[in-house]
Amino acid sequence: MADDGLQPGPQAAFFDLDKTLMAGSSGMQFAKAARERGLISRAQVMRWGRDHVRYRIKGATDDETGQILRVARETLAGVSFTEISRMWPEVLAGILPRIYPEVLAEVHRHQDEGRETYIVSAAGSDMVESLAQVLGMDGGIGTRYVVEDGAYTGALDGPFVYGPGKVIAIEALAEERNLDLAGSWAYSDSASDLPMLGVVGNAVAVNPDAPLLEVARREGWQVMRFERLGRNLAIGGTAAAALLVGGIGGWLSKRRTD
Repeated sequence: MADDGLQPGPQAAFFDLDKTLMAGSSGMQFAKAARERGLISRAQVMRWGRDHVRYRIKGATDDETGQILRVARETLAGVSFTEISRMWPEVLAGILPRIYPEVLAEVHRHQDEGRETYIVSAAGSDMVESLAQVLGMDGGIGTRYVVEDGAYTGALDGPFVYGPGKVIAIEALAEERNLDLAGSWAYSDSASDLPMLGVVGNAVAVNPDAPLLEVARREGWQVMRFERLGRNLAIGGTAAAALLVGGIGGWLSKRRTD
């Protein structure tokens, strides 16, 4: 067989955020910070908290996720980009202590083996990108919102990065970076991410919900299980603060000068 001289591009590892890279929901951390700034009501925070508990137990349906997107768009509409940007250190300070050490170890393993590493989440792109920066990953892929005259309009700027939307975003990145998706990896806890798990050659189910576990067993995918919090979390409060000083501060400065 003749050698055509073509070499495969770099491989990557893609990590879902909520309940995969971190325990619980990043949206709850956003809700707390938004409440303190008067962007959402106390009643809304309580509803988000209730939904957060239900989400941890059984995941979110497509209808519930659509509701989350609607609330996010309504919350952002008319809010200045600067005001939201100033929330990210506080939001990330709530997320970092909830990073699973087992999944962070997978991030580091892929980096050591020469793969690019990315967070892929329905959460806002600015938060996802800043978290990836703090964790030393290559990038974050999140939902983008239109900003006009320095304020969010509430409209989407691209796909909602959920379900099939994650595939659209990953394939766009793969084309840009010439990534070898067949040799790449993806990690998720939920059957809603089956499209993302199916677009790579190596899928890993992390603390999977029942439908994902069924598919993982049928397909012979790797399954990672761990749910204990507390001492088993990867980044404590002091370390989180140090990372934020060195990471998010530099990222925000770069964003302001772009």
